Amino acid sequence: MSASSDLLRVARDARGVYTLTLNDPQRFNALSSEMLAALQQALDAVAEDGAARAVVLAGSGKAFCAGHNLKDMAAHPDLAYYRELFGQCSRMMLSINQLGVPVIARVHGVAAAAGCQLVAQCDLAVASTGARFATSGIHYGLFCATPSVPLVRNVPVKRAMEMLLTGDFIDAGTALGQGLVNRVVEADRLDAEVAALVDAIVEKPAVAVAMGKALVYRQRELGLQAAYQLAGQTMATNMMDADAQEGARAFAEKRPPAWKNTPAC
Repeated sequence: MSASSDLLRVARDARGVYTLTLNDPQRFNALSSEMLAALQQALDAVAEDGAARAVVLAGSGKAFCAGHNLKDMAAHPDLAYYRELFGQCSRMMLSINQLGVPVIARVHGVAAAAGCQLVAQCDLAVASTGARFATSGIHYGLFCATPSVPLVRNVPVKRAMEMLLTGDFIDAGTALGQGLVNRVVEADRLDAEVAALVDAIVEKPAVAVAMGKALVYRQRELGLQAAYQLAGQTMATNMMDADAQEGARAFAEKRPPAWKNTPAC
């Protein structure tokens, strides 16, 4: 299944893996209100697809995403407009977090400001060696407040503060070392590396993946005791799933598991 629009290309393969490609290369895939609406609609559709397994988020042209369009923002000097724009962006970012399948950023070129936020908000990220990352709003008098939310949940606070206060770019190797991305490869291997990561995910039981993603983000915001309580409840519930029961039997019987609720890849 595939669908196209002026701003976002959507494709779904037979396994339930979606690829969402930002498609505004002339504006470096800026997160305009229209782009945010297209992304929100696509993420909502994935959430409604019970057979969805993963999402790959990519960008067309020379950049992954340059963040919000400052020309648009300068043309609307109105507090209500800014509140709506940043609220719309935050809702979309939260949809990534709340989606029941992993979201993987495929990053090439520049990921700046809200584009860097988008990388940080995804569950996983694979970057080409030429990718660059920045929370660059401070150069224009705008502290990247909303990008700071997922950024400080990905990288050490002092590293995040340096990015936020200087607006300077970091390269892909630095982003890897700081935990902003998972893997860095040459540009001609980027698609293959993303595909390998997707394959490693979709071969696992869908229920365990969904429960695990939700648990990781929820427990991170809790105190230690509450986090352990939630994690224990999650594992107990997970063990009641047919695939978890099959996995335990397969381990005991020293054989590969035959998943019941996960289609063969």
